[in-house]
Amino acid sequence: MSEEIWQWSAVQTADAIKNGVISSREAVASTLQRIEEVNPVVNALVEVLADNALAAADEADARRRAGEPLGPLHGVPVTTKVNTDQAGCATTNGVTAFRDAVVDRDSPTIENWRKAGAVFVGRSNTPAFSIRWFTDNELHGRTRNPWNPERTPGGSSGGAAAAVSTGMGHIAHGNDVGGSIRYPAAACGVVGLRPTPGRVPTWNMAEDQDQLLAAQTMWVQGPLARSVADAELGLRAMAAPNPRDPHYVPAPLHGAPLQRRRVAVLRDVGVAALDPAVDAAITAAAGWFQDAGYEVEGVQLPLFAEAWRLWWQLVQGVEFEDLGRLIEQHGDEAIRKSADNQFAVTKRMHSDFGLDAYMRGYGRRATLMRQLQLFLQDFPVLLTPISAERTFEIDADLQDVDRMEQVINAQWPMMSLALLGFPGLSVPVSRGDGLPIGVQLVGQKFREDVILEAGRVIEARNDVSAPIDPVFSSVAQAARS
Repeated sequence: MSEEIWQWSAVQTADAIKNGVISSREAVASTLQRIEEVNPVVNALVEVLADNALAAADEADARRRAGEPLGPLHGVPVTTKVNTDQAGCATTNGVTAFRDAVVDRDSPTIENWRKAGAVFVGRSNTPAFSIRWFTDNELHGRTRNPWNPERTPGGSSGGAAAAVSTGMGHIAHGNDVGGSIRYPAAACGVVGLRPTPGRVPTWNMAEDQDQLLAAQTMWVQGPLARSVADAELGLRAMAAPNPRDPHYVPAPLHGAPLQRRRVAVLRDVGVAALDPAVDAAITAAAGWFQDAGYEVEGVQLPLFAEAWRLWWQLVQGVEFEDLGRLIEQHGDEAIRKSADNQFAVTKRMHSDFGLDAYMRGYGRRATLMRQLQLFLQDFPVLLTPISAERTFEIDADLQDVDRMEQVINAQWPMMSLALLGFPGLSVPVSRGDGLPIGVQLVGQKFREDVILEAGRVIEARNDVSAPIDPVFSSVAQAARS
């Protein structure tokens, strides 16, 4: 194999370690060397765990030599997001006040990866409090999009996406309550899976109380990877049972074969004009599905517009008060400005944030969920944009309220799906003007297998590949010379 190990897929790396073709130490050392070369210019990883990773790799190699049972990620280098508990590390959530919030136990998600044999090489960046589509904070600094430093790498899992897209780990852990896995994946040209809520167990002991209802029902943990197969591997390792999450559902990872392979195409719900390049990506993906033997049909689904508006009422309206106090007390200048702009836009949409509106909103949510569930019985795959706009310019959310409103409107496909509670897969399609453009695939609850299989159709035909050298790095310049 002529490629460096850090360039290999996670599946390839796991198989090679299992069969003794390479050692975990070799895989980890290769990744750490790549991190040393690239992370100083990308700033995707805010803590590099080199010594611990090499020790864990040696332990993994010893277990393999002893003939012990090996997990699906045995010896494979991965990264974890800094807003999720990992034993011995601070759960900073990008906030200076939390820089010393070191925990002594993994969250269920991280614990599952550790039990699956993963080797943690670094902690990935996030915006303060993880509530922006832009990854920058006072504590850890700005993460740069390796395709174009003038564009956001996405958020809040921007560090995760930038890391995996440049070879700093074979799979990245992220989380998503309104697009925080799917948008960074699209911005950085990788695959990002938002699983069904309840699929992957989660909980942070660093938080002094359980989250409010919106986060409990909409916040999920998931993988970002350079291929659909790697994302599937990451999910399989994440989704093991854990009694600390009362919302965990022990659903099978694979369901019955589809009777009809049908794809519905939803381009627009009247919220934001679709950028021509995004529209072209949808058209290309729809054509590829037809070529692969799927029935493809354009549809209108007004429920997505209502779900998008309802997300803002429930999450950024009624439940934002508690988080708003934390931001005011501990937030940096950027998150304060972004939060002010977000809430100003929310007030343009809604005027009622009282308890009655909150309860009615959750009742309406169930109605919308039922409508989509019935629709997906006929169309097991729904194809939508990730965002109506191309990848945002840096700090677009800090400009003014009008630009913030455009940003929020563009993100309707991701936020509506988060409220509705169905799985979504972000898959890259094309490279318009040098920047990747992705699409979203939506499936029935706990049928991640269906959208992953559909994602393979796009993956086999797109012109976006990773890992890449950051366009602004000395590594990339040397490769071009």
